[in-house]
Amino acid sequence: MIESLRYLDGGVDVGVWNSVKGSIGEFVASTFNDRVLGKFGQFGGMFDITGLEGYERPVLVSSTDSVGTKVMIAFETGNHSTVGYDIVNHCVNDILVMGAKPLFFLDYIGIYKLLPDVANKIVGGLATACRQNGCVLIGGETAEMPDLYKKGEYDLVGAIVGLVDRDKVIDGSAIVPGDLLIGLRSSGLHTNGYSLARKIVREIGGRNYDDEFEGSGKTFGQVLQEPHRSYFPLHAYLQGSLVKGCAHITGGGFQDNADRMLPPSCDAVIELATWQPDPIFTWLQKTGNVERDEMYHTFNMGIGMVVAVAPEDRDALLTASELRQFEPRRIGRIIAGTGRVALE
Repeated sequence: MIESLRYLDGGVDVGVWNSVKGSIGEFVASTFNDRVLGKFGQFGGMFDITGLEGYERPVLVSSTDSVGTKVMIAFETGNHSTVGYDIVNHCVNDILVMGAKPLFFLDYIGIYKLLPDVANKIVGGLATACRQNGCVLIGGETAEMPDLYKKGEYDLVGAIVGLVDRDKVIDGSAIVPGDLLIGLRSSGLHTNGYSLARKIVREIGGRNYDDEFEGSGKTFGQVLQEPHRSYFPLHAYLQGSLVKGCAHITGGGFQDNADRMLPPSCDAVIELATWQPDPIFTWLQKTGNVERDEMYHTFNMGIGMVVAVAPEDRDALLTASELRQFEPRRIGRIIAGTGRVALE
């Protein structure tokens, strides 16, 4: 007769989830506002959009993404407190470029084994980032799957829903030759290019994540785990006709992101001499012997957001107090073309 089996015999301990449910519930509830209906732990999250002011033709905008292989640095360093910021801010930026304000966020954690300390650090980061962006962490899912993930591993995925008035959608259709491109500084690699970055640091450079990154006073792990920056303060400048187009520089770099805001009759020229990439990018390029175009096609190279404006509106962004933290600068121009991006 076969021995009576339990879920625990398959590697899943439901008791651990029950032990962390209270702390996770507190993190989630800390993001709630008066539009959230119900309570933590329901099968679905409810958000009341009745009577939202300032919207004549409200349009929902959604996006989903993952932290990618940046989480593998968290596995090795034991620092799990930044990945929540990474995924929330990444998703906020993805809908921001269309003019949307975030309403609520959902997360998914697939993990080898649920450890209370790790779960609390991940969800704590998610909740703090949501509060900073005025966004509700309305729901999520944690799946313990020891047959799918290796010991100590997990994946973190997020989905976001925001709102924009139909007449205020930023789609790049107003961009014309002669417009200028403004760049906003990134806080490092953000969440892209880590498969190549990790290979260069560990295999080619022979460095450990606890080794000091030359002259920075920080370790490689600290530099590479710098959280993805949120550009939500830009939202105040997306409500009129000032900004014609936006591009979040993520996977694919400039070539595969700046082109997404262009009308088919225009090209974007990125003037590389207008800013200096962060030292980590220079180190990666030199150590890995990576060609210039490949670097700009893989990494953000120090510019996380590109904004298209008319020449007469340039100074309004360059001198905006809300954007000062992003060190805005002119990094390029729009010319007649076929929807391509050129590096100059």
